[in-house]
Amino acid sequence: MATHTWIQKLTASIDAMDADTFVSFLSEDAQFRYGSNPPTVGKGPIRDGVAMFFTQFKKLQHRVLGTWTHSDAVFVQGEVTYTRHDGSQITIPFLNCLKMRNDKVHEYLIYIDPSPMAA
Repeated sequence: MATHTWIQKLTASIDAMDADTFVSFLSEDAQFRYGSNPPTVGKGPIRDGVAMFFTQFKKLQHRVLGTWTHSDAVFVQGEVTYTRHDGSQITIPFLNCLKMRNDKVHEYLIYIDPSPMAA
């Protein structure tokens, strides 16, 4: 797996707000956790939750600042800009830990503080 290209494709699916393509990167029994929310398990529930999340925004744009691989995990550091339906924007830093199994994400852990979105 060419990590840089793979991360670009994964990020592009999120920025396109394409939940179906996003879950194609996941294992069938994947776990997904955003911030301090409880994890969602399974591609179907993850797809539904991510699709619902996308409806909250007019646009998403990720800027990847770095990627690192270690054993069975890929770490992605970056910034995500959320554009609300009223046109206002907020940019928040994140670090994702993607635990891999057979070239699919088995655990997708997003470390982010979403509280600025509520301001």
